[in-house]
Amino acid sequence: MSDVAEHASLAPEILARGVRIKLALDTGEREAARRLRRAVFCAEQKVFQEDDGDATDAIAMPIVAVLERDEGWPEIIGTVRIHESSPGVWHGSRLAVARQARRVGSVGSGLIRLAVCTAHAHGCHTFLAQVQSQNAPLFHRLHWHTLAEIEVHGLPHHLMQADLSFYPPISDGDVGFVVGREERTP
Repeated sequence: MSDVAEHASLAPEILARGVRIKLALDTGEREAARRLRRAVFCAEQKVFQEDDGDATDAIAMPIVAVLERDEGWPEIIGTVRIHESSPGVWHGSRLAVARQARRVGSVGSGLIRLAVCTAHAHGCHTFLAQVQSQNAPLFHRLHWHTLAEIEVHGLPHHLMQADLSFYPPISDGDVGFVVGREERTP
């Protein structure tokens, strides 16, 4: 899979083709998601030194945003992970979108949507996330509410909860859905 840093802007291609939001099922997708997380949280934001991995990775379900191309490998341009901490209580974390894809809001919101809908299909009654403060307005628009303002890794965050009534269960996350200029179903 190619390195997203080499692309000046993916926005026109994303708008033309769309991006598939799905569970990361194979090793290649999982490794590309981890590379993207390191690029965002270590290299760009400097939240972590060399790696953002933690014990949650062993139990989490990774979700990816895949830009499929006619030539070459599909490219992972976004990721998030979800996990269940206790029966019915799920968490989303490590939401990362390639810098060149951030102009297309549907990538980040699509990842959030599949994360919550997948957890909902697995019996979630409470979905929580620790969201960097600058991203809280996006989550508010997506029917989340702030429970508390907190500090995580030395940065201001919001502890937020999704309103599950806006997130119907999705049980086919391996197929996922396409976002972009025109949202299409498989």
